[in-house]
Amino acid sequence: MRQADHRFRAIRDRQIKWKEGAATKLLTLPRGVKVKIFSHDPVTKRIDMKVKFPKGYVEPAHTHKSWHSILVTKGRMCVAGKDLRPGDYVFGWDTLHGPYEYPDGCEVFVVFMGGGTQHAWKEGVHLRHRTKWRARTVAGKHAVARGEAARARALTKKPAARPSGARRGGTAKRR
Repeated sequence: MRQADHRFRAIRDRQIKWKEGAATKLLTLPRGVKVKIFSHDPVTKRIDMKVKFPKGYVEPAHTHKSWHSILVTKGRMCVAGKDLRPGDYVFGWDTLHGPYEYPDGCEVFVVFMGGGTQHAWKEGVHLRHRTKWRARTVAGKHAVARGEAARARALTKKPAARPSGARRGGTAKRR
């Protein structure tokens, strides 16, 4: 069994670069999220990270196999009827929670602990979501409008055609 690394650390924020959230394979969310991973302990299954959500981003209503504590550090996070600001806190467990809206963008510090950080959500429900919170900035208003338009376009797209059978010679049709 691997030993957990519990040595003391003092890390400056600028020492860790932002990475695309999907690239880390820790957060399975729609594109656009950036992360900074400060600590990942696979033995205790704890991950400490900052997450940056762009203006207009909507995090789907979701579940995951771990709990998380979220502290808003910059911007706005709108969830459960509350417009959260820096210093405000969210706790989520393995029950459906969200959607979280970030009309003007947001940075949060998150601690996950448990069975995994991968988010599970219903894509159709996410694509039909209508933003409830108004952006306070011009850039946020434009981003919210772009996000709504992108979700609407994604709803109308037909799934890619799949090969429907074999041609002569035994190869599948390509479309």
